[in-house]
Amino acid sequence: LTIFQNSYADRRAYVWTYEYQTMPKGKWEIEYYFTTTIPNLDKTNINTLQQQLELEYGITGHWDLAMYQMYKTKNKADETDSKYEGFKIRTRYRFGEKGKYILDPLIYLEYIRNEGSKNPQVIEAKLVLAKDIGDLNISYNQIIERNIENIGKTDLGFSAGISYRIISSLRLGAEFKGSYNERKTAIGPTLAFSKGKFFVSLGAAWGVNRRTDDLQTRMIAGMLF
Repeated sequence: LTIFQNSYADRRAYVWTYEYQTMPKGKWEIEYYFTTTIPNLDKTNINTLQQQLELEYGITGHWDLAMYQMYKTKNKADETDSKYEGFKIRTRYRFGEKGKYILDPLIYLEYIRNEGSKNPQVIEAKLVLAKDIGDLNISYNQIIERNIENIGKTDLGFSAGISYRIISSLRLGAEFKGSYNERKTAIGPTLAFSKGKFFVSLGAAWGVNRRTDDLQTRMIAGMLF
């Protein structure tokens, strides 16, 4: 992460929003995602737990590639259903160097294979625009998600984050995300810690309308090797 000493690892200041960063050339990193979703806080026994394991590699200083394996557990009343959810292949490319343009641009492209889903194959693209002002970072993602097998199904969404570096290893921030098509919106805080080749980022998002899940939480932990 450029705002965290980019030569060390692909550290994350946010848990839903991507920044202007790619893996250092020739470096590998493993990341673990743990996400919880509670549709209704009055019924906390109804929720979903999702785990993702990501292996990431820096092809060049501006271009990287990653693969994810996904697992999901659904809890409903006294029933629990755990299954392999599928995989994702993702690539990112950042243009120029930080500060070259008014906003720092990055392109994100991902193929998602959802096992046993009504939408088994999805392509997701993101335009990432970011800006550092001293210790302050602002990032915005414009998201387009396309169902390959349903030509008419395209979802538009966004996520945005603002974070401030309190000390060299700690950042505090907030994220705002949503879907235009489904009219979902959520907002919440983020906390990011880094030390050497290790980082961990924590975040929560509360729904601000009825269409959105009441609460989502996410942890991302990564190690460079």
